[in-house]
Amino acid sequence: MEIHLTERAAAEYERISSGAMTPEMASEYLRDGRIALRTFSESLRDIYPYPDLGLRLTDSFRAYEPESSAEAAAKKVRGWLDGKSRPVRKEDVFKIGFALDLSEGDVSHLLGQCTGYGIHYRDPKDVVYSWFLRNDRGYDEAREFYAGLPPAGRAAEYIESAGGAHITFELRNALMSARSPEELREAYLENIGRFGELHLRAYKYFEKYLGLLTRPEGWDGDGAKDYSLDTVMEQYLTLHMPSGRSRGGYSVTQKLLKRNWPNATSLKNIRAHREDVPRKLLLLLYVITENVVDGEYSELDEDYLSISERLRQHWWVLNAILIDCGMPTLDPRSATDWLVMYALTADGDESMSERMSRVIDHLFADM
Repeated sequence: MEIHLTERAAAEYERISSGAMTPEMASEYLRDGRIALRTFSESLRDIYPYPDLGLRLTDSFRAYEPESSAEAAAKKVRGWLDGKSRPVRKEDVFKIGFALDLSEGDVSHLLGQCTGYGIHYRDPKDVVYSWFLRNDRGYDEAREFYAGLPPAGRAAEYIESAGGAHITFELRNALMSARSPEELREAYLENIGRFGELHLRAYKYFEKYLGLLTRPEGWDGDGAKDYSLDTVMEQYLTLHMPSGRSRGGYSVTQKLLKRNWPNATSLKNIRAHREDVPRKLLLLLYVITENVVDGEYSELDEDYLSISERLRQHWWVLNAILIDCGMPTLDPRSATDWLVMYALTADGDESMSERMSRVIDHLFADM
């Protein structure tokens, strides 16, 4: 697993691994905006570094969205390129991919930045759109083709067998190997009962970590009652993050950290298979449990590891988990990822969650 960092991302990684920042210093660094946050505009320009970027996107979105005004399409594109916003709908990211003739990998990268997940080949629309991208066909053709397919079921959301982990791989092979729209339709119909929008691998990690929190140390299972999800949220996942939806007066970094912070309702919806596992939640669960879920020996438990060695070990383990779940790897230029990586440097005298809580507590002290 090779992960290459840009110069600025590598600088943030080194800043964290140096061990020179106290939680208070880390809080001030984030609050003052000294971290070089990666924007969607920057990612878009890196993928398509040509001067006609804005014109090409604007013209394409006007064609893709004839029901909207030309000014609405232009305003949307300007917001993305000015760094003021990013797409919130997967559909828009795919439209960008078709407009710029991007590869599947590039579209998956942009999706990861906007949604926390790359292309999901068990999602029927994702895999159909990806086939049309790969075969250099247009967005209108892809949308028309998908609209003519019968809707897929949700049966695969609940597959618990050992083979369930391979469904995405098998579906990708079955549909992406089609040589024509006719073969793609046949492959779709043959596999129609295996599609699903939720990510099975991420859910398995969620269940594993949540099991540790609902049945904490000392829980013997003999008549003992599991912690409720409300208790788990209050006791473990709040981490001193202010409650409430208001973000008035917050800095950009504060808004990014607070955005989509988990709550008891979201935990219940995820457990009931009504929502997907957010990337931020998976990162927080890793920090809170310190990934100690099987009781086996880990070199990360040893005191002789330096801060940089401990961070490096967690870097590889956590990135492997993220890749397994179809999520983007850690980005030191993301506010959330930076805070998670800082928490990973906690030593034996302080837990990772305590280290994170101290940063959040100081960061939002005036809120």
